Amino acid sequence: MNITCFKAYDIRGKLIEQLDEPLAYRIGKAFAEYMQAKTVVVGGDVRLTSQPLKLALAAGLIDGGATVTDLGMTGTEEIYFATKHLGVDGGIEVTASHNPIDYNGMKLVKEDAKPVSGDTGLFAIRDLAETYKADEVLARLEFYSDSLVSEQDFVKGQGSVLVSKLLESSKYNTLDNMQAYVEHMLSYIDAANITPIKLVVNAGNGAAGDALDAIEKALHIAQVPIEFIKVHHNPDGTFPNGIPNPLLPESRADTANAVIEHSANMGIAWDGDFDRCFLFDEYGEFVEGYYIVGLLAQAFLSKDPGAKIIYDPRVYWNTEDIVVSAGGIPIKSKTGHAFIKERMRADDAVYGGEMSAHHYFRDFAYCDSGMIPWLLVAELLCTSKKPLSHLVKERIAAFPSSGEINSILADPDASIKLILDKYQEQALEVDYTDGIGLEFENWRFNLRKSNTEPVVRLNVESKGDVVLMEEKTKELLALLN
Repeated sequence: MNITCFKAYDIRGKLIEQLDEPLAYRIGKAFAEYMQAKTVVVGGDVRLTSQPLKLALAAGLIDGGATVTDLGMTGTEEIYFATKHLGVDGGIEVTASHNPIDYNGMKLVKEDAKPVSGDTGLFAIRDLAETYKADEVLARLEFYSDSLVSEQDFVKGQGSVLVSKLLESSKYNTLDNMQAYVEHMLSYIDAANITPIKLVVNAGNGAAGDALDAIEKALHIAQVPIEFIKVHHNPDGTFPNGIPNPLLPESRADTANAVIEHSANMGIAWDGDFDRCFLFDEYGEFVEGYYIVGLLAQAFLSKDPGAKIIYDPRVYWNTEDIVVSAGGIPIKSKTGHAFIKERMRADDAVYGGEMSAHHYFRDFAYCDSGMIPWLLVAELLCTSKKPLSHLVKERIAAFPSSGEINSILADPDASIKLILDKYQEQALEVDYTDGIGLEFENWRFNLRKSNTEPVVRLNVESKGDVVLMEEKTKELLALLN
């Protein structure tokens, strides 16, 4: 069979058409066999199909020779943490993050939570999964079930593989790893630094709610004075308030309004698998992830002078300026969690950040977390005694940016070539780290095809000139469209 849901650094596909239970079984078996994994942890987000896909995946892992530990409903970073913490051979999170409701997918890591990307085994796993015979796959699914469910029932959250059948193999077990995870999260801050602070938290009905409750409980026991105002908190795979993706402007109003209504110090919103968090200042204004990268880089360099900081090539003038000024070493990496992690490991960087709100930490197995950033920023608000708006205002003025603008184009490659042909002679530098990045005296832009969606992404920034940035953004969009 031809499998189409494997991307550059994860798996994502439309339900039934590209991803179903038989394919999840294939992926599990191929992962175990190709990686020679004997122990694997699995988890899944709140999407209705995540549980049935996870159990079919577990069946494949078992048939591939692995013992499976199921952590239940998890965020992606809980799988990263457990893979490292438990010392197992691999981990797989079933999630489609912020993709539409009729999608699902998987994120895969090997020992020590090292990423599995197209360059490090992901496509080899796909190729092996394609070789399994369809009738044998269905026979194994029937072995783990009473009867196979229909496609209609599957998309509603019913699964063929039964936990009771998995348990009969003695190679499937469950584990609640939340306490160890929470203890690690709280190790990033000094509780003594926290003064009374009020935070609006919006889980978007995704997986973040349970983890946040566990963190809140631990903070309460330690008498740390953080008050949480919870919005769309309960996990709900039907996403009654829309797919949680605060990167979209239309998804921000509920968080912003709650910050204003409750006079909170900061707002925090997560995507579905909470490997990204998005911050709002005390006025309810959304703070672009780009400027949070600079804020966190500065915080780490204050504790570890001369450290290396990784950043993605979409917008970076602000990050470079902060890192160099603080005595650090800035290093550019291709966009995407697998690429950033690989580069961080190679250079032993203390921190890495993407403008898309992915933040990576050396002490978190070089992985991304959606909980560590807000904890660090909350601590910074308390120690600096300055509001978030004040901490980022000067940086936004110094390096204004357009934010990421997506365009659906009939021929992305031709459109990118058109832009390159028009601007490259004027450019002081042309960079091909990821897509095309062209730099001029007072402005620059990056244009790249998405690795996960059928769109082209544009980012523009300038040196202290909002009007120039806006003019160039309009100019480029007009050419693209």
